[in-house]
Amino acid sequence: MAANKSSFDAAGALLRWYDRHRRVLPWRALPGQTPDPYAVWLSEIMLQQTTVPAVKAYYEKFLALWPRVEDLAAAPVDDVMKAWAGLGYYSRARNLHACAIAVAGQHGGRFPDNVEGLRALPGIGPYTAGAITAIAFGKRAVVVDGNVERVVTRLEAIEEPLPKAKPLVVAATDRMTPDERAGDFAQAMMDLGATICTPRRPACALCPYSEICKARKAGTQETYPRKLAKAERPSRSGAAFFAHRRDGMVLVRTRPPKGLLGGMTEIPGSEWTPLFDVAKAQPPLDLTWKKLPGQVEHVFTHFALRLTVFYAQAGGKLPAPDGYRWEPDATLDGEALPSVMRKVVEHARRYGMKQ
Repeated sequence: MAANKSSFDAAGALLRWYDRHRRVLPWRALPGQTPDPYAVWLSEIMLQQTTVPAVKAYYEKFLALWPRVEDLAAAPVDDVMKAWAGLGYYSRARNLHACAIAVAGQHGGRFPDNVEGLRALPGIGPYTAGAITAIAFGKRAVVVDGNVERVVTRLEAIEEPLPKAKPLVVAATDRMTPDERAGDFAQAMMDLGATICTPRRPACALCPYSEICKARKAGTQETYPRKLAKAERPSRSGAAFFAHRRDGMVLVRTRPPKGLLGGMTEIPGSEWTPLFDVAKAQPPLDLTWKKLPGQVEHVFTHFALRLTVFYAQAGGKLPAPDGYRWEPDATLDGEALPSVMRKVVEHARRYGMKQ
């Protein structure tokens, strides 16, 4: 849909603000530069459910290791998972690799320049497809992330709570999005939400939409977007078994490729259940296990986890059971360990290996 005159005015106000105050980000093309679709795609995948400060180092590491999409496609998936470790939501890393393979193998290393073509690639949903279309290729697309949701629900004083309000937000953003400079407009909306229209204490006096924002006029800007009350996060518990051989090796295994933390390296352990009985936990090796003090706590999106960590020393020649392997403790930090497993390793080093 083409924007009408009032939409162009709204877009113009935001773009003038953006030209003065745009953020400088590693993946963002400077004025006059042509955006790199690979850089845009890589950053957008990394930024899903993550913050800009958390992503910067990972983005730079990936670009140094794999400067082109063909390089990423040719990399072993285990190397990609290792480089991603700690960034969370690990299905993104698997889809990132699968998408690189598809772009390199099916599209000659060139990303499709439209929403439909991008949506057909692994790991690319409506938001990411729109963002790449607008930012990388300059084509008009409606781009709505969490920052945009906050800006628009305040501008329009949308009472419907998220996520039910999403169609209203998309429609309002569509009305505002200009035909020209659609990529800059999308990034400007993101910057506005990140730096001015923040969740708490928004700097309304500095906002280019200050005069037309319905929520600001009512003095209710901090109450938007409306959200349904969150259900209490359930709890699960389990055990982790840190076996340390005298030759400096640690027993690990790779999780199944599908499911939570799929394809990541882990310290062996039990299932994670609401009614976990630590006395019934079965270790992977017949050793003398010592329960370490305290617990490891970690919060996932849908549940909170508490792990009891057990520690044991093993002989230097003890073989690993089927499905497990020994890895050097000295290089364990370079493994594809998710954050919860890094906590387990640190707990074992603190309370077990130093005794």
